[in-house]
Amino acid sequence: MYFLGLGIILLLMKYLDIDPVVAWSWWVVLAPFGLAVAWWSWADSTGYTRRKAMEREDKRRQDRIDKQREAMGTQKRRR
Repeated sequence: MYFLGLGIILLLMKYLDIDPVVAWSWWVVLAPFGLAVAWWSWADSTGYTRRKAMEREDKRRQDRIDKQREAMGTQKRRR
């Protein structure tokens, strides 16, 4: 996501003729988009994206269970 944001900022700077970027090659300006595609391809092929999503879901589920147990009074409260 950072690569995509960086690419958009550099593209706008090149389009609006902002000083340091206007002299750069288009390859340098468009490189973050290629890096974003490479990152997403790697994350999807290795299962990184799905693993992180499962970790978030597990944490939400455990938080909900802990909250319900505390509301019922069955969980030991910390002092």
